[in-house]
Amino acid sequence: MDDTSKEVQEVVTPVVSDESSSTATKTKKRKVKRTVATGQVHVQATFNNTIITFTDTNGNVLSTASAGACGFRGSKKGTAYAAQVAVEKAGNTAKTSFGMNKVDVFIKGVGLGRDAAMRTLTNLGIHVEKITDVTGVPHGGCRPRKAKRN
Repeated sequence: MDDTSKEVQEVVTPVVSDESSSTATKTKKRKVKRTVATGQVHVQATFNNTIITFTDTNGNVLSTASAGACGFRGSKKGTAYAAQVAVEKAGNTAKTSFGMNKVDVFIKGVGLGRDAAMRTLTNLGIHVEKITDVTGVPHGGCRPRKAKRN
């Protein structure tokens, strides 16, 4: 079974109708639980919020959480504790629903949630194989101010 393919299982259940004595069969499709052992974690840590996304190796989203979605409001969203709570929420969903235990981590941003997210991942029992910083770097920066005229 391929990890990335979604399987659908057909279940045949007999249905007895009241109008006729013949027994009809009805097919119902049931989703089979997908297991993704290895995947990726994308951490976007800004000064105002921290967004955590667990994906498979192709980038399809499995679970996501943010500090704001965990109930933090205002300036509390940018704290390290809020990032920790968000990683716990998304990580537990990824572990229980998909069986994820090995991840590559991609960190973007300069917020306080960077280090807290990494510590929480190891505390959850998820093995971190690779850490990559994908924070954007300006090439040339902003446009300079106009020159002074004397």
